[in-house]
Amino acid sequence: MHDPKPEVRLTWSRYYSAFIPAQPAPNLFDRLKAASGAIGGIAVTGLLCGLMLGNGLAHPLLVAPMGASAVLLFAVPASPLAQPWSVLGGNVVSALAGTFIALLIPDPTLAAAMAVGLAIVAMSLLRCVHPPGGAVALSAVLGAAHAPPSYMFALVPVGVNTALLVAAAILFHRLAKHNYPHVPPAQPPGTHGTSDPAPVWRTPSQQDIEDALANFGETLDVDATDLQAVLHDAELRAAERSHGTLTCGAIMSRDVISVRDDQPSSDAGAVLHERRLLSLPVLGKDGRVQGVIGPLDLARAGSLVRDIMSEAMLVMEDTPVARLLRPLTSGERREAIVIDADHRLRGLVTQTDLLAAVALRV
Repeated sequence: MHDPKPEVRLTWSRYYSAFIPAQPAPNLFDRLKAASGAIGGIAVTGLLCGLMLGNGLAHPLLVAPMGASAVLLFAVPASPLAQPWSVLGGNVVSALAGTFIALLIPDPTLAAAMAVGLAIVAMSLLRCVHPPGGAVALSAVLGAAHAPPSYMFALVPVGVNTALLVAAAILFHRLAKHNYPHVPPAQPPGTHGTSDPAPVWRTPSQQDIEDALANFGETLDVDATDLQAVLHDAELRAAERSHGTLTCGAIMSRDVISVRDDQPSSDAGAVLHERRLLSLPVLGKDGRVQGVIGPLDLARAGSLVRDIMSEAMLVMEDTPVARLLRPLTSGERREAIVIDADHRLRGLVTQTDLLAAVALRV
């Protein structure tokens, strides 16, 4: 009979492993930058609130949940929970929810529980979920024991605190050259809508990612577009690793048509049209590769090929094919020109060459 004990032990092992802290992705320097941003953000927010409300520099006006908001704003700025609308809307809406419950329910224990629950519902409906909002709602209820509850609490100090903290975060991340407010990266080529995925391998579309997240059964603190970009990058890395021994010389096209840089640009256009080519290597008088010319280059002003050619991606015959995966599948390049040590043309690796090589190795 099958012994279930190993499975039980494995289940308990996974359960207890959840209590072990996950290894943080950012390095120590990034953590120190986040800490410095939080220090400056809280200090500026407190001091400006004190000055604006007449308390003076010695009496900053801050509510405790701003500390939790600062953690999200400066430590995990890419989180959907840390975006400006989530922070400002979440805190203000939660303050209104807490005040409403404090006015409605006199019992502090019941009011505290109901305030946090209502804040979660309100933030979810308004799409501004922000975890510190629960603490803001709780503060509104607990504060009623010391002063009559008022909806002004949502404006001062919560609204003013939050607006200043968000402004400080935007300024800090702009100076630190961070992407905040976070804009998800562009989708990998071929993954938009229902079109067929990009060559080389199939990357799930954004709709696939959203459907998978909905079916996961847990709420994840990640944007679907960010997750798609991470998945695409992981697939690229896996492909680079699996094709590391294949070289450009092994897959390149050797019978390559080229043009001279002193030829009229109209001649290059005629060759591209007649041969139905996407690009042509451009050679100098000495036979060395000078660049590449394609249909888009023909739209530029210039009578000679050298006047309109583009910079070429140059590789050697022994260059691993893995180095071409990113530029040729991301849309950065259509081809890589293979040269020898003397900079002379040896061959050409196109997207089609790369696709055929990778397909045979899969």
